[in-house]
Amino acid sequence: MNDILYIVMPAYNEEKNIETTVKQWYPLLRIGGVKSKLVVADSGSTDSTHDILLKLAESYEDLIILSDTKKEHGPKVIALYDFAIKSGAEYIFQTDSDGQTNPDEFYVFWEHRKEYAAIFGNRKERGDGNKRAFIEHVVCLLLKLYFGVNVPDANAPFRLMRAQVLKNYIYKLPSDFNIPNIMITTYFSYYREKIKFLTISFNARREGKNSINISKIIKIGWKALGDFGRLRKEMR
Repeated sequence: MNDILYIVMPAYNEEKNIETTVKQWYPLLRIGGVKSKLVVADSGSTDSTHDILLKLAESYEDLIILSDTKKEHGPKVIALYDFAIKSGAEYIFQTDSDGQTNPDEFYVFWEHRKEYAAIFGNRKERGDGNKRAFIEHVVCLLLKLYFGVNVPDANAPFRLMRAQVLKNYIYKLPSDFNIPNIMITTYFSYYREKIKFLTISFNARREGKNSINISKIIKIGWKALGDFGRLRKEMR
């Protein structure tokens, strides 16, 4: 197959999860073309995440490590998308490095890649708690209010996108934007790209502690209200 697939994931202090995650997702590169890559952005980790990645790269030749990004999750995601687009990816799949998503559920996304500009995961049940599920529900309501889009899950870290379509939208955001996936979902919906939401499982973290707690989410969300207003004006 000639489709070049880039699987991209941000990482921060994931020493207890990163090796297992890489080993689970790396074999999926075979489903794409020979130039397919797994790219992990790790910058700012204070544990042994980076050392583990460097060791893994000795055995996994198509594993690329980005270490020159900002440490926050959002800027890392933007940097990953930028890198994949500029490296010639045809399809970009984003997930996280904490083991909450299931690689086996990727195949159905890939089967339908030719039919859609993007396929997004929909976490109908969440293993990370009711508080985060409630926050996601509020986000979707705000997107409907601000942008007139109706999506079931705006921020799921399980998304397959055509690189050339993503390219139209990712550069509308500043490189330090905190919630790029929410706005990417919004852009695809607002501009009526052909998209689909597929139900995925979403487990509790295998190990370690989430670096983005509820208080941080609230702070990011408060700032997002101002960002939504500005971006809405630009879109109109």
